[in-house]
Amino acid sequence: MNRKTRIAVVGAGLGGMTVAGFLQRAGFAVTIYEQAPAFSRIGAGIILSANAMKVLRRLGLEQMVVDIGIKADCYISRAWDTGETMYKIEFDAESEARFGGPYANIHRGDLHAVLEKGVVPGSIAFNHRLAALDERRDAIRLAFDNGVTVEADIVVGADGVNSKVREYLLGLEPPRYIGMAAQRAIFPTQALRGFKIPDCTKWWGPDRHILVYFMTSRRDEVYVIGVAPRATWDSDAASLPSSRQELFKNFGDFHADLLRVIEVTTDVTVWPIFDRERNNRWSGGRIVLLGDACHPMRPFMAAGGAMAIEDAAILSRCLAQFDEADEAYRWYEATRIDRVGDAQRISIENSWMRGATDTDWFYCYDPCTAPLDRPA
Repeated sequence: MNRKTRIAVVGAGLGGMTVAGFLQRAGFAVTIYEQAPAFSRIGAGIILSANAMKVLRRLGLEQMVVDIGIKADCYISRAWDTGETMYKIEFDAESEARFGGPYANIHRGDLHAVLEKGVVPGSIAFNHRLAALDERRDAIRLAFDNGVTVEADIVVGADGVNSKVREYLLGLEPPRYIGMAAQRAIFPTQALRGFKIPDCTKWWGPDRHILVYFMTSRRDEVYVIGVAPRATWDSDAASLPSSRQELFKNFGDFHADLLRVIEVTTDVTVWPIFDRERNNRWSGGRIVLLGDACHPMRPFMAAGGAMAIEDAAILSRCLAQFDEADEAYRWYEATRIDRVGDAQRISIENSWMRGATDTDWFYCYDPCTAPLDRPA
C-alpha cells in the first residue's frame, strides 16, 4: 500500500496505540484521536500473556512493561470454599522459553505510559471525541465534538465497546449488559501487614469469581477484581462508587485467605460488564475495526487486551503487505475471526485455567510471524 496513505486511528487504547506504532514504523502517516484529555494513572490492572508481550517486544516496549509492572511467577486457581488448588501454572524460565515471552501484570495507566513511547511524539490528538464520519469518494471525513474536522484515507476504529466507528459501519446497536458487574480495588501491599499472597490468584465460586494480583515488580500494590451477578445496570456512568461492605456481601463466604485481602480494600468501585453478539463484519469501505470495537470480550479469560494487541499486529501486517485496503481487510479478518471466536467462547464459559488447560495454543502464538490466512 502506498505509504502516503493517511490513516486515522480512533481510540488510544491498547489496540489503537499498538497498530499506530507498527504502521508508523512501516512508513505510514498515522494520527491517533483520543477522547480523553490525557493519559492518567486511573483505572485498573491488566494481564498481558506471552502472545501479547511478543508483540510489544517488536515495538521495543517489552522490557519497559516488565520493569514497571511485574513478571508474574505463577497463576493459581483456588476453590472458593476449601481453598483447594484447582490449577497452577508456574511462569519460570522454562515456560517463558516455551511460550516465547513472559506473563506480566501491570496497572493500565502505567501500560498506557509505556505504549505512548511506541508512537511518534505528537501523533496523539487528545480531547478528540468522534462525533461523525462522512465517507466520500476520495477520502473519509472525521468530525469531532471539539469542532475539528480532518480527512483520512483509512479509519481504524479502536474505540472500544461503545465504538462510534462501529456504529457508523454497522448501525446503532447498544452493547449487551450481561447481568454481572465487576468490583475493583487497588491498595498498598503493606495494608496486608505481612500476610503473603501469590503473584496472581483466581478464586472460583459457583456463580462468581475474584482475582487478586500484584501490579509492580516491587509487589507493593495489589489489584482486586471481583465479578458477581447484578440484575440491572441503570446508570449511564462507566462506573459507580462501591465499598468494602459490598465486596463482603458478594464474597464474604469465601475462604479465609481471600477475606484477609478483602478486609483491607479501600476505594472500591463497581463497573458493568458488556459484550455483544458475535458479528464477523469487521470492515467496510475505508473503515476497519479492531479489539472491543468489533469483538468485546467478557473479562473472564484475561484475553481482551491480548486480543486487541494481536489484532493490531495482524492488521498492520496486512495493510503494509497488500496494495488495496479492502484486500488487506479480507486477509486480516480471515486470519483473526476464528481465533478471536475461540477466545470469546472460552471467556463466556469462564473456563480458562479453572482446571487442566491447554495454554500453548494461546500463549505460544506470535501474531508478528504467524502465517496470514487466505480469505475464502
